[in-house]
Amino acid sequence: MTSESGGPRCDRGAGDAAGHPAPTENDLLRRFAGIWCRAVHPLAATTMTPDEFEVYLLPLAHRLSAALRGSPFDTEAAYAVGAALVNAQCTEPEALPAILGVIDAHLVSCSSSAELPDAPGHEPLAEEEARARCVRLQHALAAGFVRELRKCERDEQEAISRAALAARTEAEKALHASEAKFQAVFEGAVIGVGIAGLDGEVLVVNDAMARMFGGMDFFRPGRNVTEFVHPDDVPGAHELYRELVSGERDHFRIEKPHYRDDGSELWTNLTVTLLRDSSGAPQYQLALAEDITEHRQLRERLRYEATHDELTGLPNRTLFLERLDQVLAAGADAERFGVCYLDLDGFKAVNDSLGHVVGDRMLKAVGERLQRCVKAPDELLARVGGDEFLALVTGPAAQADGAGLARRMLAALAEPVRIEGRELRVRASIGVVDGRAGEIGRAEVLRSADITMYRAKAAGGNRYEIADADSNARVIARHSLTNGLPSALEKGEFFIEYQPLVRLTDGTVRGAEALVRWLHPVHGVLGPDQFIPLAEDTGLIVPLGRWVLEQAARQAREWRDAADDDGEPLRVNVNLSPCQLSHPTLVSDTVAVLESAGLCPSALCLEVTENDLIGADESALRPLRQLADLGVDIALDDFGTGYSNLSYLRRLPVSTLKLDRSFTRGMQRAPADPVDVKIVEGIVSLAHTLDLAVTVEGVETAVQAEHLRGLGCDTAQGWYYARPGPPERLHTLALADAS
Repeated sequence: MTSESGGPRCDRGAGDAAGHPAPTENDLLRRFAGIWCRAVHPLAATTMTPDEFEVYLLPLAHRLSAALRGSPFDTEAAYAVGAALVNAQCTEPEALPAILGVIDAHLVSCSSSAELPDAPGHEPLAEEEARARCVRLQHALAAGFVRELRKCERDEQEAISRAALAARTEAEKALHASEAKFQAVFEGAVIGVGIAGLDGEVLVVNDAMARMFGGMDFFRPGRNVTEFVHPDDVPGAHELYRELVSGERDHFRIEKPHYRDDGSELWTNLTVTLLRDSSGAPQYQLALAEDITEHRQLRERLRYEATHDELTGLPNRTLFLERLDQVLAAGADAERFGVCYLDLDGFKAVNDSLGHVVGDRMLKAVGERLQRCVKAPDELLARVGGDEFLALVTGPAAQADGAGLARRMLAALAEPVRIEGRELRVRASIGVVDGRAGEIGRAEVLRSADITMYRAKAAGGNRYEIADADSNARVIARHSLTNGLPSALEKGEFFIEYQPLVRLTDGTVRGAEALVRWLHPVHGVLGPDQFIPLAEDTGLIVPLGRWVLEQAARQAREWRDAADDDGEPLRVNVNLSPCQLSHPTLVSDTVAVLESAGLCPSALCLEVTENDLIGADESALRPLRQLADLGVDIALDDFGTGYSNLSYLRRLPVSTLKLDRSFTRGMQRAPADPVDVKIVEGIVSLAHTLDLAVTVEGVETAVQAEHLRGLGCDTAQGWYYARPGPPERLHTLALADAS
């Protein structure tokens, strides 16, 4: 059941149908306190939480219940409850009706003697009597509530009056002391204080301000603040001052330099405030000045150290990039700019051989010479790395100026540097880039300069190159290939094609040269000339060369297994790079590969270029001798392109000469070039005298093949016979020979 106000009734009996015990008096009053809290707390100004407020109301509920059932009946407890509710800040206008409404709806039902167990000192009340008593308790509570509320208001008014009187007394004391305090502050202030009229005439300054400017004579009568203009004033400083004295702004703050009468410079942190009269009209200007000269000098020194190279005293990378950014941020009609990126050639060798002390002295001397080349105000030179320098020029002819600066720098470095009795030659590579603001960004400028400098270095060094989009694109592509090489081997992007080696006497296939290819995911199929030099530069040629050797040996074994047992086994030729020749595991790796493939050493021929063996000493030739002793053939590739005496052939462990195609081009048509015929004839005669076989590369016509056969060449390869292709095609050609 619910009460008339919608809340739950506090019905009570001997127990419910389930046999639960009947609620006690305390249970009923706690429930009443909860209903009371929920009705009043949202309307009260109390700082208590709902739970705290309910706990506060519970003893008040007990007092009202006891008063309702008391004998004799007394309403004094209700007065006290009303006062207690005011003390709990239930003082909002809506709070009292809610308080009385809850009492009217629930007190009688929660306190009726018919619903409570027998209690000593209380007589059972009839319903009508309980209702009458509840009304009287409500009236008494309301009276106590109003009485306590008025008392609180009187106390607050008295407190306000006392506070106002105390404040007025303090204000009068402060007013009497203000002039003395202002004078004490004005005279004793550590910072400079000055007052001037709106016309700028200085009216008064304190001693601290006078000391900053060299004495009170500086502020002689008639001195005006407009006389304190300095060339280094921040842009807009005059406009700030105009807005202040006109009343458009109340204050401004700037760092400002001043000249003293003796010509020295004073830096101040200056705050200027507009003083208004009682009506708000501008009246005076108040200046507060803090001497920051030493701080400024320290900041400039730190700034210099942060933006200049300690060794050479030149601007460093930070300052150069700031200046470059300023140039690039200029408007579209800005003048052109040029950047020279200089890197010393072979400087690491100086550090490694002579030590860093000599290297530092060399860099310092280089910096001094380069600095003399940069004289114009629109030129800047910076040291940006160990042996790297950047120069910036601006002007309408930036490219020409940049190239001219590069020539001057190379000329300045042409004379050897003398250090500790040594004459050290200095070489440098320079990349020159030009552009216009708004057309190119900082990163692109530096990248292009870097690439162009490396182009100059790749061209032999001690020179400059001017940035060219096509040339830079090739360098970038080369760099991309270099970066992709390591993962290409792991991803299986390499494959091998085989070009047949044909016996000239009968035209049969006797073997093939293994030619590695790279199936690049972006550039497609790349030939060895496009990536082998990169692999040599990065050291990847050793694992790549071993992989080629393994694949070729395995393929030779497959050819042997598929061939007629009575036929001559096909031989596979594999190229060796200079890095592989000097690698300490060449012999052991080759033996391991042959054993793993189950291949006879005589079925393998290793090709070495002539230039790699010219001038080689015995220690360099030892690995080849060991392989030759095992039965591996050694071929001298590109024979005839070197300039060594032919007598060196007698000491090389080679079994075959591969004649360079440049000697046989004159035989591609009839009649053959007689000079080429004589040269080839002499080489073949020499080779056969030394017990060496001769293989000719680049055979493209039948006429050429016939000439070479007549001159006694042993084998040949070229497009006339077959282009490089998959191993299956070579096997097909070999089978055709056998049939």
